[in-house]
Amino acid sequence: MKVTILLADAVQAVNGKLYILGGGWSVTGPDPSPSAIALKIDVPWDEANKRHKFQLALLDADGQPVIVPTPTGERPFELTGEFETGRPAGLKAGTPLDVVLGINVGPLPLKPDSRYVWRCSIDDRTIEDWQVGFTTRPRQR
Repeated sequence: MKVTILLADAVQAVNGKLYILGGGWSVTGPDPSPSAIALKIDVPWDEANKRHKFQLALLDADGQPVIVPTPTGERPFELTGEFETGRPAGLKAGTPLDVVLGINVGPLPLKPDSRYVWRCSIDDRTIEDWQVGFTTRPRQR
């Protein structure tokens, strides 16, 4: 599979297309603000009609999970879900199939002047290209 990830202010996935507002940034903050992740997954022909699990993990500069408070205690910030795509009638055999996902994220309590990475995995597999990094601005004094 091939995964393309883009950071944005907001995103919608509608009828196989991504509608992206404020897309392509790599610096944010320092104050918490909403953000979004636009994902385009190219599914190989032979992986169609199968259910796949994805995970987006937020990691710090050292590759450690970012811990956030939740109602049940502090936990690593991860987004998970499943997708499946079918082969449309008449599509040429061997053609990759597109899956698009738009994930909007509320404000996160991230440290100013820090580096972070969203890492994607599919079916518990990841490669280096399946990630996108960003930096938070330092606080003004």
